[in-house]
Amino acid sequence: MSSSRFTGRTVLVTGAGGGLGRSIALAFAAEGAQVAVSGRRAAALDETVALIEAAGGTARAVTADVSVAEDMRRAVRETVAAFGSLDVAVNNAGVFRGGHSAADFPLDDWQALLDVNVSGVLHSLQAEIAHMRAHGGGAIVNISSNLGAHTRRPGLFGYQVSKAAVSALTRAAALDHVGDGIRINAVSPGAAESAMSLRPGETEAERAVRMKEQSPLGRITSAREVAAAVLYLASDEAGSAVGTDLVIDGGVSA
Repeated sequence: MSSSRFTGRTVLVTGAGGGLGRSIALAFAAEGAQVAVSGRRAAALDETVALIEAAGGTARAVTADVSVAEDMRRAVRETVAAFGSLDVAVNNAGVFRGGHSAADFPLDDWQALLDVNVSGVLHSLQAEIAHMRAHGGGAIVNISSNLGAHTRRPGLFGYQVSKAAVSALTRAAALDHVGDGIRINAVSPGAAESAMSLRPGETEAERAVRMKEQSPLGRITSAREVAAAVLYLASDEAGSAVGTDLVIDGGVSA
């Protein structure tokens, strides 16, 4: 396994039991980081840890629900207990609810989006910042979406509102805490290589055909491309990136 930018650093990734979170965790481990992978499903986290270790990396599973503030405080404590520090955090955990207009949006779905996508990011940030500002700073990357602050589509009301909130939350928190030595930024993917970008009943091949029409680039964004954007913002190379919301969507919101 190659080691470079993150050798000797500890990274916590939420929602790392699969999809983009797993890809991000693998990418950090490939560059030398010790990675704590967090999520609600222990078996899925164990799979991520096994993949990292099989490639020669170091990882630990931390079961936690971002919608519960104490879970995230515990996740940070367990990460630091295991690896001795918390240098980088990636707040990736999220849920999708769609298919309704604003007037007809189910309140249960609305609450789920707020609990995970908005409050979950805040819970994570508060736990991470509390440790980082007491230990010399760090870098945090929130995973938002091109849907919300950057572009909108009918029928995705609640999800778009929740992700617009993540984009705004990122910039506001970045200004609050840059003086603490903590850089906070966001990556906003478009349709990417994850199950969340599949429509109900749609296959990956059918999604590829759809994206040829919907994306100026003519394809979905790969999980590796999203991970590369996250690693850049978390790295020393992005030392003056503060409150950046980096859109990775093949030109959809251009």
